[in-house]
Parts: sequence; structure tokens; C-alpha cells
Amino acid sequence: MATSSRPAVVLCHGSYHTPAPYGPLLAALQSRGIAACCPQLPTADLSKLNVGDVDNPDFDRAPPSGGYPQGEEDTEAVLDVLKPLVESGKEVLLVGHSSGGWVATQAAQHDLQVNARKAKGLDGGIIGILYLGGLVIPVGESVHGFFQPKDGNFVTPPYMTFHKYGAAGLGTMVNAEKFLFNDLNAAAAGKWAATLTASPVLTTKLTNDAYSALPCAYLVLEGDMMLPKDYQEGMAALQGSQTGGFAMYHCPAGHSPHLSWTEGVVDTIWDFVVKIKAGESSDHAEV
Repeated sequence: MATSSRPAVVLCHGSYHTPAPYGPLLAALQSRGIAACCPQLPTADLSKLNVGDVDNPDFDRAPPSGGYPQGEEDTEAVLDVLKPLVESGKEVLLVGHSSGGWVATQAAQHDLQVNARKAKGLDGGIIGILYLGGLVIPVGESVHGFFQPKDGNFVTPPYMTFHKYGAAGLGTMVNAEKFLFNDLNAAAAGKWAATLTASPVLTTKLTNDAYSALPCAYLVLEGDMMLPKDYQEGMAALQGSQTGGFAMYHCPAGHSPHLSWTEGVVDTIWDFVVKIKAGESSDHAEV
């Protein structure tokens, strides 16, 4: 496939993140002739979370007067980079890491999908979604609602803490070196942990059923300390049983394969693109 005709990649990052830790993956993709970008999502943007000085944030401050950003704002941030690519005739693979899986799914709107555009005689469009240890949230559910007990109790995961306003305020990561970066050396883990931000509870419900319309794939992170392997596989299997099987990939990485298994992620992205172009994306692949 000629470099000029290769699909672009739009990467949706996880909660508490900036695009910084995804820089090595973006560079690796670009070195292989694959244009790639990772927009900052507002729900993890300290400048939008009323924390005062972003270089010395105060996570105990009250929520902004208009409320925290939510999934709608994250989706718009992705669409701001996705739409120009599609409208220029570019094919695009969406990649969702962690909670970015919700964002990728919501942003994969029907009118931007390659088949919908082709039916109108237009080039370009979204060709599929790849989840990197991503959250596969059913239509009608939010990230928060999907993971919390249905009896109304509130459970704080072991990898995060809430501040002064509890679940109505901001959450941040704890022991990120263990939960996010366990397969990096101590210096690298500390470096990337220092780039983490904060996030409100994510309550926006998914309304876009991209699962039924687009080829989907899942990269299972077998060394993940935050989202266990079995849970990852279970999300993909549950959704796949309803809307068509996911192409399944496996790797030994922890929760941040974009840092610890960078070239392998690029290989996985390219393998999935090749399968989509060959019409084989519904087949399950093991690597």
C-alpha cells in the first residue's frame, strides 16, 4: 500500500492523560508513513478542570461553575481533528486506549464512516476501531455506570483517589508506576507518571452504535495491572456476541503498550488495516 494511500490514525487517549505518553507511538507510526495524531481530551485537561495553576494543581477546588467537561466535549475534540481528515478524502483508523475506547466509539459517527461516504460518491472515512486495552462500553451505558455496582453503592478503584468533593469532584491516579507503567523501568515509569492529570467521573452515555457498523479489533494487554486480561477479553466477547466478533490480538504489555510495546502496537495497527482492506476484519487473529 503506497504511503500516500495509507489510512491515518486518530488516537483517543485514556483518562488522567495528556498526549505526551503517546508521543513515541505517534512517532513510530509516522516513521512508517502513517499520519497520526492524539488530541487532548477536555476531561483530562487541567486548564479546563478549575485546578488553579496547572503546574501546581489544587485538586480540592470546587468544580467549574458550568460543570466539568464530559464525554460530549471529548467527542468534539476528536471530531475537530477527525472531520478535516475525512473531508479531505483520507481514510482513518480510530484507536482507543483505556477510557478512550468510549470516545473512539462515540466519535465514529455514521456520516464519517467510509461506507456511508462511499454511498454518496465521496472518498475517505473511518474504516474501523482498534481498542488498546480499551473500554468497550455498551450503547446506553457510561464509563461510570458500566463499572459501578448496580445496587447504587459507589466503589473507588484501587488505582485512584478522589479529593475534597469526592465523586462530585476530581479523581487522580495513585501508584501509577504499578498500575499504568509496571513494565517500564523505574526512571521511565516515574517520568510518565509525572505527566498524569485528573478527571471527573465520566457519566455521558454512549449513543453511537459504531460496533455494528465498523470492523472492530481488540489488543488484549496480558500484563495489565489496572484492567485484568480476563476483563478485557470479556468486554470484547460480550459486545462481539451482539454486534459481530472483534479481531483479537494479544501482547505481553501492561496498561501502556504505547510505551512498552510500541513497535508491536504499530504492527498490530497495520495488521488490522490490512485485514480491513482485505475484508477479513471479522476473522479473529492471534499474535
